[in-house]
Amino acid sequence: MAIKAGERMPSGTLKTMTKDGPKDMTTDDLFKGKKVVLFSVPGAFTPTCDAKHLPGFVGLADQIHAKGVDTIACMAVNDVFVMNAWGKHGGVGDKILMLADGNGTYVKALGLELDGSKFGMGARGQRFAIIAKNGVATHVNVEAPGEFKVSAADYVLKQL
Repeated sequence: MAIKAGERMPSGTLKTMTKDGPKDMTTDDLFKGKKVVLFSVPGAFTPTCDAKHLPGFVGLADQIHAKGVDTIACMAVNDVFVMNAWGKHGGVGDKILMLADGNGTYVKALGLELDGSKFGMGARGQRFAIIAKNGVATHVNVEAPGEFKVSAADYVLKQL
């Protein structure tokens, strides 16, 4: 069952790259006491994700932060090395926290997994954006298959 607005974000652990190498990041570290925009893509470097989704959040990051958002995080079912490389490629700097859900455990906990087998991608996460305040989802925007509207940065910005 997919998470809904008003529900607590599930507990879990993701990975992020630091100057000292890969590091675990718990959902408490991510959400506790903060306003967070978490957006998820089916895969790093995939067409819509690379051309529109990530660049949209990079471009609007200052405006999103100006609305009181502490962290903008991008998550995908990719390993931490791929997410780090994609962040560098996308010029995220310190605007976007790149999070790896390497085994898809967290998207499963959210109820937002995607079967990408017919594209040779295996289990992935759906395209979505969640606004969470102190660990509670206030907005859950899940894209219909093949769509890119409600998880886009400009749409999320209007909700803040």
